[in-house]
Amino acid sequence: MVQSGIDFNPPIGKPELLEASVRRILAPNPSPMTFRGTNTYLVGTNDIAVLDPGPNDPEHLQAILDALEFGQRITHILVTHSHIDHSKLATALSQASGATIYGFGPSDIGQSDVMRELIASGYIGGGEGSDKDFRPDICLEDGDQIEGDGWNISVLHTPGHFANHITYTWRDIAFTGDHIMEWASSMVSPPDGDLADFMSSCRKLKDKDWRIFYPGHGGPVQRPRQRLEWLISHRLGREADILTALKQRPMSPSELAEQIYVETHRALLGAAARNVFAHLIDLHTRQYISCDGPPRFHKLFATAQ
Repeated sequence: MVQSGIDFNPPIGKPELLEASVRRILAPNPSPMTFRGTNTYLVGTNDIAVLDPGPNDPEHLQAILDALEFGQRITHILVTHSHIDHSKLATALSQASGATIYGFGPSDIGQSDVMRELIASGYIGGGEGSDKDFRPDICLEDGDQIEGDGWNISVLHTPGHFANHITYTWRDIAFTGDHIMEWASSMVSPPDGDLADFMSSCRKLKDKDWRIFYPGHGGPVQRPRQRLEWLISHRLGREADILTALKQRPMSPSELAEQIYVETHRALLGAAARNVFAHLIDLHTRQYISCDGPPRFHKLFATAQ
């Protein structure tokens, strides 16, 4: 049975057949932010596309190489985005296999002017997990096609969790990286994350009837449309919570997170505050709220007068 919820706990480093020509190998990097670890997918029967090679871990590299069956070879390495738990192993895997690395581009490509200004101010926020050295051999664009023996994978640029985030699609399957997951809502943490982009990408994915999503962490999303609708509604609900809270008094992202994320473990409130900051940047851009100067994490935000 395919596990999708909190019961998702596959063995680390062992390839599991999910459906014809799709296998998953779980990387050994569990954490509060990665759940059981990063999902690496092997797509194909002869020419194998490795999707999200994962963290730079020699055991995981060997697990991927050991998963190859007679007559198979790795020809493509497809990276959804350049957070280190997804992209860092790409170089070593390419060296070991001779495969070409594909991705949207380096970690700073596609960032908005607001996010670039935020970085220039010295804020790193959630950016500490970025793979600054990521340089794909081939930079992809929205709508590109990647072909192998027996498969043809399409590229959808889905920024939001990360500016260079790609969703790879094959038939009625979408490999959604960290954009859509079942076990948790996606982290949108500036300057990597951009809430306006995230919402646009969710609506973009809703344009097609998908059968299943295979995410970067956790089990498959069995009801893609319902999950997309929930995520959009969830974000709109958080936005309403923030606006309601700011009617009481001006607050910082951290103060808002403590008031809104009342059921969240305190160890995760820092991540929640970065999610709130993403909402605040979006609301400020749309002139729903104000602050003294450009949005910054330490500032107080208030409803617009």
